[in-house]
Amino acid sequence: MEFSSSIFRPISSPHRILYSAEYPFTRNPRRHSIISSTMQLHVRGFVSRDCGGGKSLSSILLMRNRLIPPVLASKRKAELKSDVVDDGRIAVAATITVALAVANRVLYKLALVPMRRFPFFLAQVTTFGYVAVYFSILYLRFYTGIVTTQMLAVPKSRFMAIGLLEALGVAVGMSAAAMLPGPTIPILSQTFLVWQLVLSVMILERRYSLIEICGCLLVTVGVILAVVSGSSNGQLLSGVGFQWPALMVVSSAFQAGASILKEFVFIDGAKRLQGKSLDIFVVNSFGSGFQAFFVFLLLPFLSNLRGIPFTELPQYLKNGAACFLNIGSNMIDCEGAPWLPLLYILNNMAFNISLLNLVRRSSAVVSSLAVTLSVPLSIFILSCPLPYIPEGANLNAYFILGTAILVLGLVLYNLPKPANQLHEGE
Repeated sequence: MEFSSSIFRPISSPHRILYSAEYPFTRNPRRHSIISSTMQLHVRGFVSRDCGGGKSLSSILLMRNRLIPPVLASKRKAELKSDVVDDGRIAVAATITVALAVANRVLYKLALVPMRRFPFFLAQVTTFGYVAVYFSILYLRFYTGIVTTQMLAVPKSRFMAIGLLEALGVAVGMSAAAMLPGPTIPILSQTFLVWQLVLSVMILERRYSLIEICGCLLVTVGVILAVVSGSSNGQLLSGVGFQWPALMVVSSAFQAGASILKEFVFIDGAKRLQGKSLDIFVVNSFGSGFQAFFVFLLLPFLSNLRGIPFTELPQYLKNGAACFLNIGSNMIDCEGAPWLPLLYILNNMAFNISLLNLVRRSSAVVSSLAVTLSVPLSIFILSCPLPYIPEGANLNAYFILGTAILVLGLVLYNLPKPANQLHEGE
């Protein structure tokens, strides 16, 4: 609890004496209230008994000063302390998000070892399974009073827009990924950060300094260099039509738009709730629910993109469930299931919650930078021998250079800014 200089008001009478809020044994708010009330009663009794007997107001104040030394709290100091605490919490949240993002990429690769023939099934489990899990958690939080009716009353049209954008991002991204060489996909996906910068300026009316923009661009360049270092020396996009890279860039725009809308929902929710933060699971549940709804509508299109005719989809899902649970005598190459897929799903859920928490505490761009940092870290870990993936890989000097540029970009973006250069709307 922070105190400002406004609590030290001029004393108009001995009955109005206030004591230092920062004295060691009064830091607990409840104890401070009890002690303050007790001291005021003593002072009143003292004044009523002895003021008429020669005790002056100055002697009373002198006794007060001897009992409890006054501490003048500066409002500016309190604000700075609050900013330091907030920055520390954001740093912790970002560190957790990076760790979970790295684990998410590594565990996804491990989960595809038993599910290599059924990646589309795994994608549908993560999409539709989360809806049931998130709404169950939301119900429990509403039952215990953490989520209020005011939180549930926020406009659902924004969640519908978030779900539609994420579903379109999946659909367009899958159609492009089917026609693009593997190494180009993470490279083109780095346009996500650029889209976030543009959309946060347009939608949130946020302003960025030149140093912050340069930092984000360096992050993008660093990731591209790190990813390209593991590819072949030939032209990655030779023989590929222009429309497919363009569609991958559009897919990143849809995903970036969804993340910016989530940040807008938190900002608007704080206004509607009179400063109280909107619960994460309200955003997660309704956003995932609408995403699953639109994915269901696009299911015939998405299954065809994965090379699965819609008429064969029920049998594919049945075989995928059998491999996921590792049951049935005819299941082959499903070693590691169900533990590896379940571990990935649990970590992915924790990652999504952590990412949304970081968006709420900071911004969508900061959360994107944290996820971007996980890309070279994931590549490094995946280059080492792992369970079920014993083959390692050697990383060249370009990977080290790309990672160094990425870190430099992160440092530039997070350089301390003067108060008059803070983003508008923050």
